[in-house]
Amino acid sequence: METLAVQKAAVQKVRSVRAVGTRAVLAELSGTQDVLALQALLLEKPLPGQLDVLAAAETVLVTADSPVAARRIAARLLQLDLTAPVQRDGELVLIDTVYDGEDLAEAGELTGLGADGVIAAHTGQIWTVAFAGFAPGFGYMVGENQVLEVPRRSSPRTAVPAGSVALAGNYSAVYPRRSPGGWQLIGRTGARMWDLDREQPALAVPGHRVQFRAVREVVTLAPEHPATATAPQVTSGLRIVSPGLQSLIQDLGRYGHSGLGVSAAGALDRASLRRANRLVGNAPSAAAVETVASGLSVQAVGDQVLAVTGAPAELTVGTPSDIDSDDAGPFWRTVPMATPFALLDGETLTIGALQTGFRSYLAVRGGADTAPVLGSRSTDTMSGIGPAPLAAGQLLASGGEAESGVVGHPELQPEFPGSGVTVLDVVPGPRADWFDAPALASFCGQDWEVKPQSNRVGMRLQGTPLQRARQGELASEGTVAGALQVPPEGLPVLFLADHPMTGGYPVIAVVVDSQLDRAAQVPIGGKIRFRWAENPITENATPEQEASN
Repeated sequence: METLAVQKAAVQKVRSVRAVGTRAVLAELSGTQDVLALQALLLEKPLPGQLDVLAAAETVLVTADSPVAARRIAARLLQLDLTAPVQRDGELVLIDTVYDGEDLAEAGELTGLGADGVIAAHTGQIWTVAFAGFAPGFGYMVGENQVLEVPRRSSPRTAVPAGSVALAGNYSAVYPRRSPGGWQLIGRTGARMWDLDREQPALAVPGHRVQFRAVREVVTLAPEHPATATAPQVTSGLRIVSPGLQSLIQDLGRYGHSGLGVSAAGALDRASLRRANRLVGNAPSAAAVETVASGLSVQAVGDQVLAVTGAPAELTVGTPSDIDSDDAGPFWRTVPMATPFALLDGETLTIGALQTGFRSYLAVRGGADTAPVLGSRSTDTMSGIGPAPLAAGQLLASGGEAESGVVGHPELQPEFPGSGVTVLDVVPGPRADWFDAPALASFCGQDWEVKPQSNRVGMRLQGTPLQRARQGELASEGTVAGALQVPPEGLPVLFLADHPMTGGYPVIAVVVDSQLDRAAQVPIGGKIRFRWAENPITENATPEQEASN
């Protein structure tokens, strides 16, 4: 019997690998133990070209630095031996919990343990953080047994209080911030699951062990940092006169933190950000202002060099009194797009109505100087990480990101989406097999309209709903920007930079990475048509798929 057990263990491998766009692959495994084993192996010994690793319920998403590296990683994953035991000796985290959750009694009925039995079972075992997702600090914890297995609520709550201790399936978790959620709430804690002022922001990261301890009262620890801090005086930069519809600080994003549930964020139109920085002599990744539609108005504090790229608009420069006056006078002028220009101390730049496109980028020489968070100055609208949206009266300092002694030459910009239909190339998603041929044909055979509910998290699309060929639920798995998820209603959602790291809806297709900039410029009400990439084998297939074609 022992020999048979050893032989069985020796064949523990990745079951299959699916492509996710052109720069990521999804390894499918037999269960949580194999997920933990593969995650640990990839973190200890990264594969060539590996950028990030994101474990989920039954899969591990590996992001690569190029399509070539993604295909090589896919082949290597199928060869890895996962038989080495997973070490569960991570740091032990104690979480004091008041067990008075709204769903405690229902959880007792579902498990047959009663409310007291649920509390005893929850506190009587050690939980291990298997993976993170949904939100920063939200860790999916697996226990030592399955006595607390309960389904998600049939109707998710629109707002779950921060600190709620919950159950769903075989997992337990703590909601780090107020957010929607469908888990069964059994208690609450004052533990800060996510705190950016700690060296390790997440209280419990994958590999940590967690012990819940029943208490009568929640004790919230005082912040580890001073409650107030003196803001530095801005002597050179921009004063926000009007932020417009939405103006955010963005650079090229924060990568390598998906294991903590943190998305990359960053500029949605990366080419436009790089162009703006190049024009003013900044490093390509310097932080700039991303603004939606029109209405952004800024005033120079000290003489500044600026450039505006992205969606074309009329750029007006003058003093505030000049611009507000019916007779602007000699100091009023316009400046061209994609061209460096001086904004002298006290002068104001206003971005007018957009001609085409949806997002513009304002770069200031030296870069927007805000405090970096996890290595980036980008605002993540889903998690709340990074600078707050710009507000009227705010002073935005310019920093030291200039890397050239001279500004760039004026540049030509690409055509931006207008009133017509924008065509985006896609490759099959990892769950395209959840849809039959008619549904796949309908997906690419119709024009999808961008709904007003769209934002930096995702573009919600309106059209003829797609029918799934497979019923049931998909276990949450890692996903990428450009993924097109299809909820049960059949209307796709195109994930953008601030998307959740994991999702439970099948991904029918993924927009090729090089066209995400164009997708970000499609305005509300604009039309999109998807087209299968002409050469999906070389762009997206794994070596095994290539060999079978």
